[in-house]
Amino acid sequence: MADLRIATLSGDYTAISGAEIEDFRGILNGESLLPGDAGYDGARQVWNAMVDKRPALIARCSGTADVINSVNFARENNLLISVRGGGHNFPGNSVCNDGLMIDLSRMTGVRVDPAARTVRAQGGTKWGAFDHETQAFGLAAPGGTDVDTGIAGLTLGGGIGWLSGSHGLSCDNLVSADVVTADGRSLTASANENPDLLWALRGGGGNFGVVTSLEYQLHPVGPEVLAGFLVYPFSKVNGFFAMVNELTDSMPDELNLITFLNAHPESGDKVCTILLCHHGSIEEGERVIRPLREFGPPLLDGVRPMPYTEAQKLAVAPAGRNNYLKSHFMSQVSDDVVDIALEYFDRITSPLSSILFQYLGNAARRVPVNDTAFGHRGALCEWATNAVFLDPGESEVHIRWVRDLASALSPFSSGAYINQVGTEAEEGEEEIQAAFGDNFQRLAALKQKYDPTNLFSHNQNIRPRI
Repeated sequence: MADLRIATLSGDYTAISGAEIEDFRGILNGESLLPGDAGYDGARQVWNAMVDKRPALIARCSGTADVINSVNFARENNLLISVRGGGHNFPGNSVCNDGLMIDLSRMTGVRVDPAARTVRAQGGTKWGAFDHETQAFGLAAPGGTDVDTGIAGLTLGGGIGWLSGSHGLSCDNLVSADVVTADGRSLTASANENPDLLWALRGGGGNFGVVTSLEYQLHPVGPEVLAGFLVYPFSKVNGFFAMVNELTDSMPDELNLITFLNAHPESGDKVCTILLCHHGSIEEGERVIRPLREFGPPLLDGVRPMPYTEAQKLAVAPAGRNNYLKSHFMSQVSDDVVDIALEYFDRITSPLSSILFQYLGNAARRVPVNDTAFGHRGALCEWATNAVFLDPGESEVHIRWVRDLASALSPFSSGAYINQVGTEAEEGEEEIQAAFGDNFQRLAALKQKYDPTNLFSHNQNIRPRI
């Protein structure tokens, strides 16, 4: 085969001989793909249709050995790399242009230990498959609100979910992880082995290596929870936010919720919506949410007992649409915040777009800020504005709407949610530092220890501190 032109870490290009490429492909147990190969376009596509990047080479790893070989090949040739787990990240950090994409999507094994209430899952696993296995034993770990999300990416950035009020973030339940570091070693990060690396993985993003498997603490959940949507007329919007603030002031651990300004799913009219899940007793859940039903009443009431696995599908967003999102954390949803949200909702540029507030959950907020790398324990919620649209030719107007709203809310914000942040080139160094909060300097020192050449940089990058 011909020489392969491929991007390097330094921002330029190098040529790798066809023989070297074939040698690399030969040592992989999984398949490898070049542009033009059958399956290449499918492998480079991710959930967000705005992400249209073309790696020079894709290594679809079948296991840890393939990951080690891929990392060694990238390091020896100074290649730009990206790492794909579930492929659900909004900014599309998992796919790089012209570099090597290390693809874990075939690594999806899950093994539950019901006696120890733990589970170990490979780095390409998605939460839907994870929940399917753990719920067979009546167990679960906090795992976001969308079954299509990958466990690795969500956990490494924090991981807010329906169980976060009782059991914290996904990263708070990470017991150990297997990590291939930049020098090609496979390390275990746990309380007993490389505990500083475990600390960094609990909210520090993909900066420290390729996480090939993750072990979580599990908790009894279900089999049924009380969950669903409550949709209210937009004429109730001012009282709506006051009602939600009153509820969240005394919200029980078993409840978590997301509020939306969005379009009615049938009429297209503007509405305000609550998506909630209460994972305690059904009777207690009905009592807790009674004030929500009495406010209004709602136009639509979809809250009912359902399997936890079904509740995890309530917020699934369709693949193949263009999504552009900004989000930050905030300590309160004040009147000023509501006024700004309503001003921009009034000029929304797509009926598919929304403004939301996702609550962190009580237990997640009780963890001391320095116990993990996740830096926003003082936040009440994450606000997010997501432009969703079908025609990529309309991108500019929708992106401008999101950025203008984000700018208007910045005085009330405490830093971005790292899982929604793009690369340093896209976001800027200051935005990324703020996303890690007070933990940034410690993370930079650990980056120097585990990845001194910044091999893992196509992410919410922390530069090594020398």
